[in-house]
Amino acid sequence: MTNRLRVAVIFGGRSSEHEISCISAGSVLRAIDRNAYDVVAIGITKQGQWVLESDDPDRLSVIDGVFPQVNDAADPILFTPDPTAQELVVQSQIPSVLTQVDVAFSVLHGPFGEDGTIQGLFELAGIPYVGSGVFSSAACMDKAHMKAMLRASGLPVGPYEVITNHEWKTQRESSLERIHQLGLPVFVKPSRAGSSVGITKVKDWLELEHAIELARHHDPKVVIEASIEGNREIECGVLGGIDGPSASVVAEIVVREGHDFYDYEAKYVDDSVELVVPANLPEELSTKIRAIACEAFTALDCEGLARVDLFINGSELLVNEINTMPGFTPISMFPRMWQSTGKSYSELVDELIQDAIRRGTGLR
Repeated sequence: MTNRLRVAVIFGGRSSEHEISCISAGSVLRAIDRNAYDVVAIGITKQGQWVLESDDPDRLSVIDGVFPQVNDAADPILFTPDPTAQELVVQSQIPSVLTQVDVAFSVLHGPFGEDGTIQGLFELAGIPYVGSGVFSSAACMDKAHMKAMLRASGLPVGPYEVITNHEWKTQRESSLERIHQLGLPVFVKPSRAGSSVGITKVKDWLELEHAIELARHHDPKVVIEASIEGNREIECGVLGGIDGPSASVVAEIVVREGHDFYDYEAKYVDDSVELVVPANLPEELSTKIRAIACEAFTALDCEGLARVDLFINGSELLVNEINTMPGFTPISMFPRMWQSTGKSYSELVDELIQDAIRRGTGLR
């Protein structure tokens, strides 16, 4: 027995970002201070089963181009929403008991993890957790609601349309007409997915319906955004705190030839992007971007951490997305931006855990 806080690092999950979550978890497990915290690694299989995983970060690395997955043969674990329960039960041949966790560090990406669902479980269980709460997680996960809230707060958002499942089935022609008014090219995206999964850049209207069906494979609700050609893709990391949000240095993503945009392969598979940290921008513009990133964080009621993605086109500045659980892989932009700001990876992990404990659960 120790007096150290027990941290549950939870990863995997049922979304299309399962493998990316595993890689992120490996980085967190490698960085967490074992002198300060006891750690239990909990994996969620693609079928949704919770298992007691190995906390060896090397097992969660990309090896010979093969992405890691949660071991579905590992011992199942019971994680109860009962706030009076003090134990985790491992359902092996001889059931064993672990002390209930003190704080949860979920690095689940996408639906069933980043969308308010698991945050609701933590709230029911009375377990403090890293990151935004139920409402903010759900709102930021849904690009349609996120953009509406940003626009309602007076923040600059580019032209877009939303096609719901009902509209696509019953009003297809009028839906297509609305999209045509955006002009070419357009980006077609699942409303509630991440890591650029299911996204298509449409340059010919003949490709549009196929792109929508591809996005609908991941989410029946689809967001279509007007592409602002010649824009610069900018990102800024935000951390919540007792004194309010603070922003990292600003970074830029430069996509090399071979990719039309910052897609899944460019993010995780090949070496086709240049991550410029900090971005080569005038100080005045960088200061403005950092301020807008904090405004967006506040407008969506975010907590803990978020990565705010923006576009610059000439003098125009647009907020594109807010990601409440940005990637924690070794090449992810969020930790790199904070590293450049003066906060190491291990310091970042520790600060997020301490912030979760400070906030607790319930209304706040």
